[in-house]
Amino acid sequence: MESLNLIKNDPWLAPYEAAIEGRYQYVIDKEKSLTNNGKLTLSEMASGYLYFGLHKTTKGWVFREWAPNATAIYLIGTFNGWQKDNKYKLKRKANGVWEIALTDAQMYHEDLFKLLVEWDGDSGERIPAWTRRVVQDEQSKIFSAQVWNPEKPYKFKNKRFKPKKSPLLIYECHIGMSTNEEKVGTYNEFRQNILPRVAKDGYNAIQIMAIQEHPYYGSFGYHVSSFFAASSRFGTPDELKQLIDEAHGMGLAVIMDIVHSHAVKNEVEGLGRFDGSYDQYFLSGERREHPAWDSLCFNYGKNEVLHFLLSNCKFWLEEYKFDGFRFDGVTSMLYYSHGLGEAFCNYGDYFNGHQDGDAIAYLTLANKLIHEVNPGAITIAEEVSGMPGLAAKDGGYGFDYRMAMNIPDYWIKTIKEKKDEDWHPSSIWWETTNRRADEKTISYAESHDQALVGDKTIIFRLIDADMYWHMQKDDHNFMVDRGIALHKMIRLVTASTINGGYLNFMGNEFGHPEWIDFPREGNGWSYKYARRQWDLVDNLDLKYHFLGDFDREMLELIGDVKNFQDTPIQKVWDNDGDQILAYMRKDLVFVFNFSPTKSFTDYGFLVPKGEYEVVLNTDATRFGGFGLADDTIRHFTQFDPLYKKEKKEWLKLYIPARSAVVLRKVKVKK
Repeated sequence: MESLNLIKNDPWLAPYEAAIEGRYQYVIDKEKSLTNNGKLTLSEMASGYLYFGLHKTTKGWVFREWAPNATAIYLIGTFNGWQKDNKYKLKRKANGVWEIALTDAQMYHEDLFKLLVEWDGDSGERIPAWTRRVVQDEQSKIFSAQVWNPEKPYKFKNKRFKPKKSPLLIYECHIGMSTNEEKVGTYNEFRQNILPRVAKDGYNAIQIMAIQEHPYYGSFGYHVSSFFAASSRFGTPDELKQLIDEAHGMGLAVIMDIVHSHAVKNEVEGLGRFDGSYDQYFLSGERREHPAWDSLCFNYGKNEVLHFLLSNCKFWLEEYKFDGFRFDGVTSMLYYSHGLGEAFCNYGDYFNGHQDGDAIAYLTLANKLIHEVNPGAITIAEEVSGMPGLAAKDGGYGFDYRMAMNIPDYWIKTIKEKKDEDWHPSSIWWETTNRRADEKTISYAESHDQALVGDKTIIFRLIDADMYWHMQKDDHNFMVDRGIALHKMIRLVTASTINGGYLNFMGNEFGHPEWIDFPREGNGWSYKYARRQWDLVDNLDLKYHFLGDFDREMLELIGDVKNFQDTPIQKVWDNDGDQILAYMRKDLVFVFNFSPTKSFTDYGFLVPKGEYEVVLNTDATRFGGFGLADDTIRHFTQFDPLYKKEKKEWLKLYIPARSAVVLRKVKVKK
């Protein structure tokens, strides 16, 4: 069985062979039950969005919905004064499906509508589960579905785009908070103002948060109500399509932050009690509500729910041409406990019967489907427990990458709890390179998570209040100089040790000040902290651009090495006493001096014989450093008879305190 390949890569999994094979067999059986014993492909099965919801036909319109507990359903909207009307009553078909056919004259583009669903002894207004457009009235704040059928729908121009993954350099972003102004940004503004920045800065992918419609803006998009609707607070479906299309034209892959781990509890806007029952889409009893997120948990054991979620994956790939997904909250899905209060200290914690086999089957099938629809698609798991096989194909769950969530936690803990002289290179090396051999990861120093209100970004932890007063170029301040130096070093060691990809959250590349806080009652509904102050990095009289410039050159260096993420990482030296770390990747030598006070002259490393040139230095004056070393000097290795057989010689460098340098072996011209 294929799972044996997973075990072959990690012999420590051998005692759990039966559990691994059992999970794998369950996926095979589940796929058979979904595809009529293989008579359909997974992709053909996951096409519910082409059947359910509202569709234009040659004769008018057809609308379908799945609501097995309903006793009657009516369309209500601007076309009938929001009144219950038998002309708009749906007919019940088999398996809980309801349907209505309408003429052209009964419904028009941009009409607003909902369902009036009746069940035993009660009724309620509902937004259709499969609707593709939801809008909110500015005065009443009420949400409604909207007919979207423009005369000239957007047509994609870049039809053969393939994501670049060598390596994958991701710019995590949020459309609404991407504007400099204190407001909600739009798809068009992002397309015009931010995409060119991202491409210029050297990223080859954007990962967009909060696309699926959510009633509460402050949820950061994680309390989804309408899974097939792109959030209208940022613009129209066609404007999002144009954004994605133009991103592809710039060479940027577009990854969607997809939320299938839970759903908002709302009943009118969401799926909370869609057909009057509590368990149509969700678990029943104590497992229905998520204990930490104030949300509802999907029932992944129900084929209709799998059909809904798998169709959702295919929909975003086909309709909007997204290049893949970052699955949110995977840990919560994998365990009955949602991972809460569990330590995950040994392999037994992954195979002790506390895992949700239905959720595991769903994630495995979702990955298979996504890559069936688009073989070049990207899937990333946000998962903190370290579940083996998550990002493995043979017997695993099929993700392309998993988030290296240990790394940002490590940096925060280090900055918060350790003096500068206690930053140990051996620990930094372990944390940035410790991962499963058979899985690719996305490394990052910080994402949006580390910047949410109540927390701080790395730059703000390093500099704190001095950022408000001492970021002018001619203002020399110890805390600012220290913070800028360490910010660059943290990013360089994180990005240069990747085995898959690297991620940065919008604005953090230039040290965006302060935290993220969406408008809410507690802050007077202010947008002050739910935006990005691009004027800071654009102002060359301030120091922010030093960090942005360094980030761009760092990514250029990494991107110029073919398949950089796959090149072996060889540790050359680490010394916790000196706080020195050095390692090689192909022809590049990375050298870090984390000491806050000690600079070293003629510090030696054994490297392949040859001539080396400096290609990046965190201490360069153009990056806000002191320029203590002469980077124009070529460095020649020095012969040592003890290492003649190894073909290694001493590379001796001047390494200033709190700095890092990257050297490249000069190719000998033949």
